[in-house]
Amino acid sequence: MDTTQQTLLPAYDHRPGAGPTLVFLHYWGGSARTWDLVVDRLSGRDVLTVDFRGWSRSSALPGPYTLGQLADDTLAVLADAGVTDYVLVGHSMGGKVAQLVAATRPAGLRGMVLVGSGPSKPAAQVTPEYQEALSHAYDSAESVAGARDHVLTATELPEPVKVQIVTDSRTVTDAARTEWPLRGITQDITEHTRMVSVPVLVVAGEHDQVEPVGVLRDNLVPYLSHPDFVVVPHTGHLIPLEAPADLVDAITTFAPAAGCRSTTGVTKAGSLSPGASQD
Repeated sequence: MDTTQQTLLPAYDHRPGAGPTLVFLHYWGGSARTWDLVVDRLSGRDVLTVDFRGWSRSSALPGPYTLGQLADDTLAVLADAGVTDYVLVGHSMGGKVAQLVAATRPAGLRGMVLVGSGPSKPAAQVTPEYQEALSHAYDSAESVAGARDHVLTATELPEPVKVQIVTDSRTVTDAARTEWPLRGITQDITEHTRMVSVPVLVVAGEHDQVEPVGVLRDNLVPYLSHPDFVVVPHTGHLIPLEAPADLVDAITTFAPAAGCRSTTGVTKAGSLSPGASQD
């Protein structure tokens, strides 16, 4: 896998393989390696993972760290990597960034998978008090561990993964760490999401406390054109780490590699194939 770090670009990893390229965008607190358990199950597939500006290997990059900047960065990374045929896979905050990218209708975008995504319309639970508390969730290793065990997950994770979550959540500049809870989470992007013209799969965790199934159904799905909707059983918010095999199944059914046939998902023309849900 090629690892790239340009002065003005976020760090990213690009592993060549069969397309369309799966472009993975991480959650608030994550990094490119949040997707390792998913990528490891996608042998032979073209994949690209990014460390958002301000996070992990990109923590030295200057701001702003807004959702709009992260979307611009994503498009710049795709251009730098020469990726011209791809599906965006965005988790949580990364899902909201993916919506902004897709709203620009870039050439080459074939579809989008939104995993426990930040909804386009902020949920009613996101009050100023909620935002203030959330902004301190990653203040220390202890606070990250508490959020990980009591809010972010619904399953027991292996110890190395638990350690990784703490490390990633703490490897961030202060401005990037607070941008999402204090501003990005309340940004209403419904008018952007309505502009998305490619097929979309929304993946929800059955026991997700951060972006519950009901919030995704009410505050995201109505603004998408004919999305498919999948609920992963037993999992919480960290679906890529809690249920990577289930997530891979959902992604590859929706966006099979070139030459593979599927009864649902994205066709080469970028439209829903006949078996896809229209609910």
